Order: sequence, then structure tokens, then C-alpha cells
Amino acid sequence: MKLIFAGTPEFAAAALAALVDAGHEVALVLTQPDRPAGRGMALQASPVKQLALARGLPVFQPTTLKDPAAQETLAAVAAEAMVVAAYGLILPQAVLDLPRFGCLNIHASLLPRWRGAAPIQRALLAGDAETGVCIMQMEAGLDTGPVLLAEATPIAAADTAATLHDRLAAIGARLIVDALARLPLPAKPQPAAGVTYAAKIDKAESAIDWTQPAAVIDRHIRAFNPFPGAHSTLAGVPVKVWRAVPTAGAGAPGEVLAANREGIVVACGDGALCIVELQKAGGKRLPAAQFLAGHALAAGGRFGAAA
Repeated sequence: MKLIFAGTPEFAAAALAALVDAGHEVALVLTQPDRPAGRGMALQASPVKQLALARGLPVFQPTTLKDPAAQETLAAVAAEAMVVAAYGLILPQAVLDLPRFGCLNIHASLLPRWRGAAPIQRALLAGDAETGVCIMQMEAGLDTGPVLLAEATPIAAADTAATLHDRLAAIGARLIVDALARLPLPAKPQPAAGVTYAAKIDKAESAIDWTQPAAVIDRHIRAFNPFPGAHSTLAGVPVKVWRAVPTAGAGAPGEVLAANREGIVVACGDGALCIVELQKAGGKRLPAAQFLAGHALAAGGRFGAAA
């Protein structure tokens, strides 16, 4: 099938690779303009652009799709369908109407739960038992279109945003190939009940509030791994907490109850967390045992509010 593909991050790149491998003709790849990144803030191509160039696919990077010239570029492709995955630009109705089979979105949640920008992190933060991927027929509303295919996956106790992202990306890649092979598919309207919105992640959200229950902080740490990283302070120095396990213990919120090779046990508002991986500002991510070898810490120390 002749396609236009629109996406930007790694989640979308997995789908693009699957479509090409399945034999579809990806006639044009849309992705966000190159952005400054890294220590030197040099312009960096998106994962989708990098993959497209490696596969010899033409790339188009408009700053908006509301521009008639950009719409003419898309219309000239005469694609049968447009596949969209975490693209980052609004598709106006004129673009949605271009392909014969319309625009299909790969969305990382079980709609109508977690419409919006950050469904993976929001599902983890909320303590959802499961999430999944929907292939949705796009319309003008934010993730409001009817669903063509869906697949659920349980959220494990150790899942982070990274592990969940990779699993959902693989599911989405498989589902979109399946959906295109079966078009036209019956479209199931989303129910009016159960709508939630996954607001974009703000770095300020990643500060750990030790007065919260250990189970809540555990989800917080996992939801912000790898970005932007849950953070606090230790003796006034910023630290990021990458992995922790709920455990028994009681004390003032943020108080260090124990610090040994097994981890750093910190009291929470209810229960405690055993931190097993953390990172001092400017340092490397380290297992707790290695961290303690270079940073003396004993019971009675304290994790506090982020700087």
C-alpha cells in the first residue's frame, strides 16, 4: 500500500521499520524539524528521520501542516493511507481527508483512557493495572476518533516508562501492519465514559514528595525513568533516583533508615522504599552499593525536597 508516514520519536520509528519490512511503499516520511540536543546543543535529527534516511525514504519536515504549500506536497503523493505515531503536529481536516483510507494513529493507551501527549507515564503514575495500544481513525478532536484495533498488556510491578514504551512500540508496530492488511476495518466509536487526558510531562513533576506513600513514590520513580528522572536532594546535593523497591519501615518522611549493600532504605509517608540505583548530579547512575562506597551515608541521614 502506498503510504505517508508521520512520526518523530523511537516509538514511531519502530512502526516505520515494520511498515517498510512488511513491503509497504512509504512514499513520504513526515517528522519534526531537527532540534538542538546534547551538551553542544547541535541540531539532531529525530529517530524517525534517522531511520528514514537509512532506508532511503524521502523526508519532509514542515513546521506546520496548515500551510497550503505543505498540504500540496502531501496531496501530490496520492497516498492510500497516512500512518501517524507521536508526530507532534496537528493534522488539519484538509490533511485528514487526503488519503483514501484516511489517517490512522498508533496511540499508546486503551482509549478513551489517556488521550493526549503522555499516556505511558500517566498510566504508570495512576497505578493502572493494564494499558495497551489502539489503532485509531483520526478526526479533528484530540484522540477522539473511532478505534479499528486494540491490544492490552498488563503493567508489571517493575515496569518503567522505558520498558513499557518498548513493549507498546512493538505492539503498535505489529498492530498497524495488521490493520493495513485488513482495511477497510469496522470502526468502533469510543465510549463517552472513562475519558482521561494524559497531559504533557513537566519536569517540575519529577520531584519526589517523601510524604507520599511508598507505593505512590515507587510509581513516580518508574514513570519518570528514563525522562526526566525522579529527583530529590541528599545533604543538599541533587540526586536522581532510578530504581527503588517498596519495603517495610517507618520514620520521618525522607529519613534514611538503613544504608548498606542491599540499598538505601528511606521512610515515606506510609512505608518505606529501598533505593537500589541512584545518581548524584554530574555523576553516573550507580547501584546503591557503589554509590555508598563514594558517599558516606548512615541511618539518620535525610533525603529532602529537590533543589
